[in-house]
Amino acid sequence: MGSHVAELFTETDKLCAQLLVNAEVVTDCQRVDKEINNSEIFTRIENIILGIVTSLSEDKAPVLVLPNRSSWVNISFDSAIGLQMSSESSVTTIRSDCPSSVTKFAQILKMLSVIYRLVQSNSYATKRDIYYNNTQLFGSQKTVDNIVDDISCMLKVPRRSLHVLATSKGLISGDLCYMEEDGTRIDCHSSSAAVAVSSNIGGIRDIVSSAKFVMIVEKDATFQRLLDDDFCTKLSPCIIITGKGVPDVNSRLMVRKLWDTLHIPIFALVDADPHGIEIMCIYKYGSVAMSFEAHSLTVPSLMWLGLLPSDLQRLRVPEDALVPLTKRDESKLSSLLQRPYLTSQPEWQKEMELMKQSKVKAEIQSLAAIAPDFLTSIYLPNKLRYGGWV
Repeated sequence: MGSHVAELFTETDKLCAQLLVNAEVVTDCQRVDKEINNSEIFTRIENIILGIVTSLSEDKAPVLVLPNRSSWVNISFDSAIGLQMSSESSVTTIRSDCPSSVTKFAQILKMLSVIYRLVQSNSYATKRDIYYNNTQLFGSQKTVDNIVDDISCMLKVPRRSLHVLATSKGLISGDLCYMEEDGTRIDCHSSSAAVAVSSNIGGIRDIVSSAKFVMIVEKDATFQRLLDDDFCTKLSPCIIITGKGVPDVNSRLMVRKLWDTLHIPIFALVDADPHGIEIMCIYKYGSVAMSFEAHSLTVPSLMWLGLLPSDLQRLRVPEDALVPLTKRDESKLSSLLQRPYLTSQPEWQKEMELMKQSKVKAEIQSLAAIAPDFLTSIYLPNKLRYGGWV
């Protein structure tokens, strides 16, 4: 078994050695995510309140100025970091005397008050707690989520430093143990049940792992299939993680934490469709909305393991397992091909152009049309053995 495992990881080990060399160069210039102390957070919040009080004393309507988190115009691309917000980004003005923005003005002030008290008392609250304590003001959970991100961006403070936590939707399993901030020891080795991704990634310490790679799995269904097939034991040692579709921030923070700590290859297993590719790009390069935190959320070294459009032809996946691209798919694919990071990924471009020409897509589950256990017994082991990633 030992020699089999050694042979299996030949190409993965080569990639790992290459990434370690690159990491030594990149890590030093990326240490920008320093913890901001509480007094600095207090000062930044107090300066905003002082501005409001000053406006009122001068008989002017107070305004809040937020960086615009939804526009590509504000985004620059750095191959070592991903999508990041430009220092001279355009802004949105939230006026207290305008009917269309007065509610948001009040919501931001309330949230600043909540955050101030949480930091002051060194306690934490979930976004869900905050919403249910102020349902009439916020109206929906999504509003709370957006306001927290707006404030994080406005104050230039990582969200975790604001003492506001999000409930995680991601799952993780494999050769991994770590300590939560409260001292709880987490063991992810169980092959039958996965562990929920922590809500406080910043508090994780004492990570222990012999994993040779981390594999991000797009869908929960595929993740559960890998668990059922005892994938992490058969291809031991490794770590698998899923954000259950479009990943939440905690899943992205966890992947980045594993990269920073272990410096092992990070692979993505997604559907061969535009939606799967976009999800993979979020892990690798980040998103426009969270570009202000790109340096702590992205893993630019991530590799596309599968399912590749070229795999569909190479493996002769049965035609009845393939699905025609919809107009929406074609539009999404064209949009992805125009993203700034694709110019540095000619192999990804080639795969996406192949999808565009063939006009078909496929889910990872389509491999079961070849053989029920094809994914775990043949496809993934061969990909890892022979370096079948791009």
